[in-house]
Amino acid sequence: MRSPDLQTATHHSSTMAIESAPVIPANPPQVKQVPSTHPFDPLSADEVAGVSAVVRKYVATQTPVKAFKYIGAEVVLPPKRDVLAHLGIKTTPGGEPDPYVEITRKVDVEIIDVVSGYGWILHLTFQATEWVVEDAEQLPEGRMPQLSAHELIEAEQIVRADELVRKLCADVGVAPDQIYADGWSLGYDDRFPEKLRLQQCLLYARFGKDENIYAHPLDFIPIIDSNAKKVIHIDFPSHPKSGLHTSKEYSTQPPKLDSVSDRARIPPPTMKHPYLPDQLDTANAPREPLKPLHVVQPEGVSFKMTGNTLEWQQWRMHIGFTAREGVVLGTVTYNDAGEVRPVFYRMSCAEMVVPYGSPDHPHPRKFAFDVGEYGMGVQANELSLGCDCLGTIHYLPGHMLGHDGNTLTIKNAICIHEEDAGLLWKHTDFRPGGRSHSVRSRKLVVSMICTVANYEYAFYWNFYLDGTVELETRLTGILNVYTLAEGEKASFSTQVAPRISAQYHQHLFSIRVDPMVDGVNNTVIESDIKPYPYPTGSAENYAGNAFISVDNPVTKASGRDYSYETDRRWRIVNPSRTHYASGLPVAYSVGIGGATRGLLAQPQSWVRERAGFGEKALWVVPADEASAGGRRWPAGRHVPQTRTQPKDSVVEWCKSGESVENKDILLFLTVGVNHVPRPEDWPVMPSEHLRIVFKPIGFFKANPAIDVQAPVDERSRNAFPAGDIGTGAVVTEHANGNGSTQASTSCGCN
Repeated sequence: MRSPDLQTATHHSSTMAIESAPVIPANPPQVKQVPSTHPFDPLSADEVAGVSAVVRKYVATQTPVKAFKYIGAEVVLPPKRDVLAHLGIKTTPGGEPDPYVEITRKVDVEIIDVVSGYGWILHLTFQATEWVVEDAEQLPEGRMPQLSAHELIEAEQIVRADELVRKLCADVGVAPDQIYADGWSLGYDDRFPEKLRLQQCLLYARFGKDENIYAHPLDFIPIIDSNAKKVIHIDFPSHPKSGLHTSKEYSTQPPKLDSVSDRARIPPPTMKHPYLPDQLDTANAPREPLKPLHVVQPEGVSFKMTGNTLEWQQWRMHIGFTAREGVVLGTVTYNDAGEVRPVFYRMSCAEMVVPYGSPDHPHPRKFAFDVGEYGMGVQANELSLGCDCLGTIHYLPGHMLGHDGNTLTIKNAICIHEEDAGLLWKHTDFRPGGRSHSVRSRKLVVSMICTVANYEYAFYWNFYLDGTVELETRLTGILNVYTLAEGEKASFSTQVAPRISAQYHQHLFSIRVDPMVDGVNNTVIESDIKPYPYPTGSAENYAGNAFISVDNPVTKASGRDYSYETDRRWRIVNPSRTHYASGLPVAYSVGIGGATRGLLAQPQSWVRERAGFGEKALWVVPADEASAGGRRWPAGRHVPQTRTQPKDSVVEWCKSGESVENKDILLFLTVGVNHVPRPEDWPVMPSEHLRIVFKPIGFFKANPAIDVQAPVDERSRNAFPAGDIGTGAVVTEHANGNGSTQASTSCGCN
């Protein structure tokens, strides 16, 4: 939609800019290939450089591409059974590992032909001493690789340089150097040709150095062509309750590209809302600083690293990194009294979508796929010692392929450390002379934090001494906001500050779990907790108190709903091995009850057409490594600007109804937040927590943490000296369960 006084100046050109042709080095750099220690090892910096050089030469000599930009490179996952054979991990309970298999290193590289706009995938194999391009595949029109970090940065530069954008900003008092933009993939907008690589630019002003740009949202949204590097259209969001429209007709339908905006302009809010400590006004309400709290491990950490392979207590796992998923866990095993038992093959955040709830155009386009459109790894933070991670830390880097073929490195992309986790277990014999014993828990934390425009997402994979695995996701950062006119009331949103509207939205994560509970073939059991179906006074249930757990196996590929009424839960079982006492198959639970959410958008809505994974709490599908992408991406491999549910998506995989009983299966878990913003979420949101918990059920004979030693922490002390008023008496003897005191006879923490 155009501004009424600038009808002749709007942009409609779709001409592609031609970048410099690929340069073939006269003497390509000799790259040292360091042998990987695990088939899941991420690309090293040397590998990225080697792959880049080979691709540059191949494209220039073997394809019609005249100019291109790199988008990304990723290790191709080898077949599961080959990986397990290579590592000596057994595939069946009680069996022996398959004979050793050598793994060939393979990489897929994605590029974009900036002349034609087509994407390409180049398939490379490492042969002897060099990378070789085995095949190059041109993607169909409209299929787009994810946006690169360079393209997101370029979006701001493109809108700043555009004359129409500069004039529109000047009209509301914003100078060119005060213009800031968050580039978002266009999402769904069928007014534009599918072949164009487009971003919608959410605009803000910055009126001072390092100031919070989100305090000053602008009232229009340019559309840029990322390949042509130019603005091709500008949308002016409607404000139906503002009184600023000359027409009384109102519709949430997108206007035609040549229509004229009938709305008066809205200057940005000018009130500052700082969050940086040196910019805060604390004169009237100073906060007393906290006393230091140090996490000290005087004897060092309890884990060890061999490359990217981590060992801690009985756990052993591989820590990976990809540009798309960020941190990835692989080949997770547990040493159970000398038997190395497989638990999970691979776990990661495979997708997420953030749909916003305002129907007024163009806000419905805002449903970002933060994994498939931008990449969690691409957006990963450089973590800071003593701030993002506290204690004795080990970091792992992330290496990626940049736009120009150079290596991008995040030195501290993944943090590994230990934390106290409270009480592990305790019991007090309350009888006179009875003993008490308590053991503190500890957890191993593998974490990553990424910034996707305004939001921060922190992922913490926690491993516990009792065999529990937990994914804790924390959401923080700054709300996505839009401007309100003077006196306009917020609709489908909360006015978190004067004239600043934060729209209702959802954050839906799709967590991919490739299980191998005591072997490759597993089954998912769905359990509902129900009242025993016999009335009070009956012979079967005279007191009326009975309730039962009703188990049903998931036999066919399908999406499953959560039920609050029956406290539905799921567990992954191996039917080929049972617990010695219960007689039930060994299992790991999938605990998502408190975190599960589903899409709130209507059927056939834009977001449901693209993010069908959000319709169900759990998806169970058979693994299919031979299929394109290996069934890794629940919304499809290529997400930007899709308009329908891709064929390579979890919704489509379920349509065949294939068997998933005692098979090699995949789980996709949907968890999230329905976010109705609060004023307290502004200007920076306190962390919101989501948890998924995987617990052993009959996997171990008994409590696997029963043998955890319980040394007393000699550095713990009373907070206040004995006798201080209000502190209570200092008791040096142990208080038992009924309040009397006695000397403890246990050697644990008492």
